[in-house]
Amino acid sequence: MPQGVPQTVPDDGLTTRQRRQQPVLAVHTGDGKGKSTAAFGMAMRAWNAGLRVAVFQFVKSAKWRVGEESAMAALGEIHAEQGIGGPVEWHKMGQGWSWLRANADVADDHAAAARAGWAEIARRLADEQHDFYVLDEFTYPLDWGWIDTDEVVRTLVDRPGRQHVVITGRRAPEALIDAADLVTEMRKVAHPMDAGRKGQKGIEW
Repeated sequence: MPQGVPQTVPDDGLTTRQRRQQPVLAVHTGDGKGKSTAAFGMAMRAWNAGLRVAVFQFVKSAKWRVGEESAMAALGEIHAEQGIGGPVEWHKMGQGWSWLRANADVADDHAAAARAGWAEIARRLADEQHDFYVLDEFTYPLDWGWIDTDEVVRTLVDRPGRQHVVITGRRAPEALIDAADLVTEMRKVAHPMDAGRKGQKGIEW
């Protein structure tokens, strides 16, 4: 897209403005680093545009605190105190998902917790509760068979309104890729861990 101008225009009966206002389903997949980082960068843009942002992390422990979480929490506070940007919610697998706290059995069963997490997201999509969703590492419960991919694709394709959704993780199912408007594959060329270097503060978290 040179200078942001599409090279082709579909014969779909829509005006340029209508086409531009369509919601985006994005998938960041592949073995390279940067999938979640890119999604959180998009979330910050969405916040700046005044959109209601919600992040759902499917694999990372509720005890882990990534740098972007602190930054997004601060942006949420700025919105609450000064009315700048949009509201922010951040939910992590397990005890970070408030709707699971009353059911310890579900919280301890990772597959059941993932299904409950998706059910909550589907409910929010139906209610148009947020404008911008990050489903971080959501491809893994799909790949593991914990959540039905076809159901997810139907829900995302049929979501009402103008709700943007970004999904991250390796091995994204083909059905999800086919349904997405924007797909980016991160390919690893080199990584510090290849040289025996562990993750470090400010780079990995």
